[in-house]
Amino acid sequence: MRRLVSELYVRDNCHPFKATVLVWIQLPMWIFMSVALRNLSTGAAHSEGVSVQEQLATGGALWFSDLTASDSTWILPISVGVVNLLIVELFALQRRGMSCFQVCVTYFVRAVSVLMVPVAATVPSSIAFYWLCSSLMGLAQNLLLCSPRFRQLCRIPLTKSHSDTPYKDLFAAFYAKFLSRK
Repeated sequence: MRRLVSELYVRDNCHPFKATVLVWIQLPMWIFMSVALRNLSTGAAHSEGVSVQEQLATGGALWFSDLTASDSTWILPISVGVVNLLIVELFALQRRGMSCFQVCVTYFVRAVSVLMVPVAATVPSSIAFYWLCSSLMGLAQNLLLCSPRFRQLCRIPLTKSHSDTPYKDLFAAFYAKFLSRK
């Protein structure tokens, strides 16, 4: 059996580790950026002249003008949680017949998304804003990779599970799961 699986890996060039490589690069980068922003926001990073902390204290936008303070309006933290939940639900709506393990992982990631709200409310706005931008990029990538035209343009092969009308299908699945009254 192992020999057969190994032959499939070689034949189809699809070793399971390849699916996790991006996580092993992206997760440490996300952590290091968050720690760096925390250090810059708290003044732990020292520099000559005008400090970075002073620049961050006046360099915000809209309602979060002080990037060194947490968002008192909770708009950034709630937005982080909502966007992360949208990513999880987008993934879950695209899958049919998930295994028990996949269902458990989906519920775990949903819980982490909800728990990110109070965490994002306690960190400086610069970190919460970075997390929101990172999550929005992830959501945009997921939605873009659903597009058959984009997949064809990038020469990403279509699989049996991909639809010709993915956005319509996602909306219909979202409506059926959350909005329809049965």
